Amino acid sequence: MRLEYFAYETLQDLRIGKLFEIIVDYPESSPAIEDLKLCLEYTGQHSKLVDSFISSLRYRLLTAGASTNDILHQYMSTIKALRTIDPTGVFLEAVGEPIRDYLRGRKDTIKCIVTMVTDGSGGNASGTGNAGDNLLEELNRDAENQDNADYDDHTNIDEKQAWLNSESWEPDPVEADPLKGSMNRRKVDILGLMVSIIGSKDQLVNEYRVMLAEKLLNKSDFDIDSDIRTLELLKIHFGESSMQKCEIMLNDLIDSKRTNSNIKTSLLKTSQTVPGQEETEMPHDVLDATIISSNFWPPIQTEDLTVPASVDRLMSDYAKRFHQIKTPRKLLWKKNLGIVKLELQFEGRSTQLTVAPVHAAIIMQFQEKSSWTSKTLATEIGISVDSLNRKISFWTSKGVLTESMGPDADDRSFTIVDSMPDVNKNSTASEHLDEYQMTEEGESSVVSVEEQLKKEMTVYEKFIIGMLTNFGSMTLDRIHNTLKMFCIAEPSYDKSLQQLLSFLSGLVADEKLEMRDGLYLLKR
Repeated sequence: MRLEYFAYETLQDLRIGKLFEIIVDYPESSPAIEDLKLCLEYTGQHSKLVDSFISSLRYRLLTAGASTNDILHQYMSTIKALRTIDPTGVFLEAVGEPIRDYLRGRKDTIKCIVTMVTDGSGGNASGTGNAGDNLLEELNRDAENQDNADYDDHTNIDEKQAWLNSESWEPDPVEADPLKGSMNRRKVDILGLMVSIIGSKDQLVNEYRVMLAEKLLNKSDFDIDSDIRTLELLKIHFGESSMQKCEIMLNDLIDSKRTNSNIKTSLLKTSQTVPGQEETEMPHDVLDATIISSNFWPPIQTEDLTVPASVDRLMSDYAKRFHQIKTPRKLLWKKNLGIVKLELQFEGRSTQLTVAPVHAAIIMQFQEKSSWTSKTLATEIGISVDSLNRKISFWTSKGVLTESMGPDADDRSFTIVDSMPDVNKNSTASEHLDEYQMTEEGESSVVSVEEQLKKEMTVYEKFIIGMLTNFGSMTLDRIHNTLKMFCIAEPSYDKSLQQLLSFLSGLVADEKLEMRDGLYLLKR
């Protein structure tokens, strides 16, 4: 028996020593997890697993060099692997707490969680999930399987089996948190664990709403089937009321598709009956409008932009027809948003690109003149010179425009090239748009959750300054409770402790406040 015990203990120690690598390779390494489960059932040395794995996490994962996305995927694999070893989640609570604490300190955690929950990789870093699946679908399948198993257990059990089950009852391990409930009632809620990192489901829903708006505004078509499927799964976990605004956003896309079809048909009939129409006019079927209900969408980034005259006439015709069909509603164009599909032709060669409206407005000006100065071009399209110099670099980097010194020291001259380079050599048209949006400037069509929060919290800045003036110094909890107590009129204070901490950190960074020993006080 001692030999058998030492054999199990030796295999257990080998598996625990390589547990980090085993979880990285999960689910391919599931046989090793089964070995560890069998050994731990025999030896009972679960605390050794917890201590060793936490040490490995702190040394190898919870470091500045690891990306938030990698940490989250490792956390997901940890949840799935430890759920096999301990279905009650007792040891997962102990192992997962350091990961959750570390992730709360990272600014991009919420965005990474929302992306992982709603993208198509099935929650796996390598994208090994079923095609089109996301973490929500995976969790939904698990929940259905668990509910079916529970139903079978409760319906097929007889009194004799129930008595045998009661005789085999065992108490929770000593490592279990008594506040979490009995192991017979505890279930490992993966999505709940992810939400606990953020702090509340409202923050996750708000971030998803912003990301959904960004995605919908940059769509080149009205195919939203996958987004509808994701929304329905989110409703199951968060309730219909929480997702109401997101549902309206998707309905706007459905209505836009129908409205576009009606208006194009109407404009086409009108253009056929109007004699003498110029052949140089753009056809009406090249314009698709995404018509949004602004009260239900996140705040939209606005920027002045003067589009070419031919495009402006097209948009005016569309707006007039919309007003006739949808009286008394009128369109208010956000000309800086959306995408434009262009075909550039030089010396018998053509290439197609998908770009932002400002890029299209810039390059279309070179149809009239082959050379522009930055000041003149900026005035022509209605943006600042600094903004123009940033955005025109898209075309200079592709070799479509060349840059030279202008007539003034602070002015630049841009000239169209004679022959068109192969801008699509290494990437597709849609990748050019992603490259501009994600790497060149990191600009977004929608105001981020952080910027929205900062704007909302600015209202309470005077209250906080007044409190610290009267009381000298206060802790985070005391500031939070005082705001909840006294800010009951509109706008009432409804922020979480984590949101207040983020705002106060911004005030400290702006040198309006300072923090000493956990106390906030006015900067002297």
